[in-house]
Formats: sequence, structure tokens, C-alpha cells
Amino acid sequence: MKGTSILFEAGAAILLFALASGCSGNDAVVASIPTVVSTVPADQSTDVPINAGVSAVFSERMNQASVNTTTVTLVVADTGAAVAGTVLYTNFTAAFWPTARLDSNTAYTAMVHTGAESTAGIGLMANRSWQFTTGIVVGPVNSVDLGMSGNFAVLAKAAISTVPTSAITGDLGISPAAASFVTGFGLTLDASNQFSTSPQVIGRVFAADYAPPTPADLTTAVLDMQAAFADAAARAPDVTELGAGSIGGLDLAPGVYKWGTGLLIPTDVTLTGSGTDVWIFQIAQDLVVSSAVTVILAGGAVASNVFWQVSGLVDLGTTSSFEGSVLCATAITMRTGSSIHGRLLAQTAVSVDAATITKPVQ
Repeated sequence: MKGTSILFEAGAAILLFALASGCSGNDAVVASIPTVVSTVPADQSTDVPINAGVSAVFSERMNQASVNTTTVTLVVADTGAAVAGTVLYTNFTAAFWPTARLDSNTAYTAMVHTGAESTAGIGLMANRSWQFTTGIVVGPVNSVDLGMSGNFAVLAKAAISTVPTSAITGDLGISPAAASFVTGFGLTLDASNQFSTSPQVIGRVFAADYAPPTPADLTTAVLDMQAAFADAAARAPDVTELGAGSIGGLDLAPGVYKWGTGLLIPTDVTLTGSGTDVWIFQIAQDLVVSSAVTVILAGGAVASNVFWQVSGLVDLGTTSSFEGSVLCATAITMRTGSSIHGRLLAQTAVSVDAATITKPVQ
């Protein structure tokens, strides 16, 4: 009884202190309880495409580590069978991407559990669930959100180098490495100390050791680059192992393509679709584009809707011409005279040799 009394008195004291702190002084901060403010699909939606993902938008910024496959789940409504998938969190939004397409004409229940916590360490007051039913159609592929990394023509974590003279239209960024790891560009530091310029760059060059707000902006951009890589990798594929890893000469419709090996493009390849169609290429090893090969966009297709998610190295051959945003877990090399209408987003280094890079306007 004595121990219970001590615990009761201690708890009461803490409560009284909290109440007093909240009532006296204007600078007391009261953390909010996070809620789910919207979902995709909406509750009770029908005819949802079988390649759809599930997402929830929170009212508060969440602790990314707490938003995972334990706290964001999807199950078959009738049986409770769990759906395998990947959970991603960015910009107040949790997304669940199923590993494979959902079953047609089937009811599913999505749920965000109370274990999902805000950055203040506060979880949802109660589980939030919603239900939807699939139809039979495959919907258009959703684009990959590049976040702030999409502002750059080239973004790397470790190094960016050029053999002059390259021509880059768009900004360059490097973080956490310093400006000294951007070589061959002849950088001139601006008076603001926030960026540099280069005769080879129509844009600005940003580095982690420049003046604020550059370091914080680059940190966000790199995190967004990594989130985009994970997003592209998580999509359920429409086509697997096409051409046994060699796709020269093919004309590819919009969709998600996956290879468990590397991918070789030995001759020209065409992507045919409209200006809203999306292509995602998931490559488990290296991407190699042979010399003088061209990736052709046809039918109104645009480079900003083409994404190459590569877990290995990327090698764009001499005088090759490429299209789309390259999301690479390692290093990207552009050989002499090669060009890309897109972005090079590398989690290690980017090396270009008298190459041309043009960031898409869209």
C-alpha cells in the first residue's frame, strides 16, 4: 500500500505540474494528437484498379521510423489475409504499394494503427481503417514524386565530375559531400556563399558546405531522392524479365518493367504513349546503354514521366542519347558526347565526359 501511495502521489504531482504549466505562461507548447485526414482510395470506393496503391495523409509530421508495414497494413476484408507490400513515408503521407497486383472484384481493408507516431512521439488515438473494392481494370501508372530532388539536373551524395566541356541545363547539387568534390567545372562562388556558377552549367551549383539555407535544402533533396528510389522500386511490375535483360529494338508501352538482373540497351528503343503516360524501369543490377544508341519518345511521351530505378551502376555509352530521370543507388557515368534529356540522381557519384544534360521543363 505504501508503494502504491507513493506512485499515486508522484503521478498526481506530475499531473498538477503539467496543468500548472499549461495555465501559466504563454510559451507552453501542447503537442497535437495526429489524425488521418484523407485516404486513397476513399472509404467505400468501388472499381478500384488492381494495380492501385493505398495512401493516408496525416495531420502532423510523423516519425518516419514508426510508419512501416506494422503500422500501415492492407488485408483482404473477408479473410483477413495480409497483403505483402512496401510502406513509404514522405511529406505527411504514408503509401502502401502492394508487391503484386490486387485480386479483381475483391474487398480490402486498409488500416493505420496507433503505433504510427508523430515526431513528438504521440500516436493516433485509435486505429483508422477504410475499405474499398477492386474492379477488373489496370489503371494508369502513377508518376514517381521526386520532391525537391526534381529541382536538379544532377544530384549526388559523394562526387560530381566532368571532363570539359560539358553542357548542363539545370542546377547541380552535392550533399553531404562538400564543394571540393565537384571537379572539372571551374566553379565561381557567388557573393552570397549559397551557390556557385560554372561556364558549363546554365543554372547554379549547390554544395553542403555553402551558406544557409543551402545545406538544409540539399538534405531535403537527398532524402527525397532516396524516397523516390524506394517508391519506384516498390511498384508492382506489369512486365518482368522482358527480353531476358536486353531490350534493343523494342517499342515499349507505358507500364512498370522489372528485371532481376542487369539491363542492356544495345540498339535504339522506343517508348510510345501520351504526355500523361508513365514508364518505370526497375533494374536490380547495372544499366548499360551501348554507344550511339537512342531512347526515342513517341506519341507525345515526355521525359519527365520516365523513371529508371537502378540498383547497380549506370553507364551511358559514347554519343548515346537517353531520356528520363535516372534514380541510381550507386554511380552514374556518361561517356564522351553522350546526352540525356532528364535527370541524374545518384546516391554516390556522377561522372560526365563532354556530355549534355538537359533537365525537363515539366
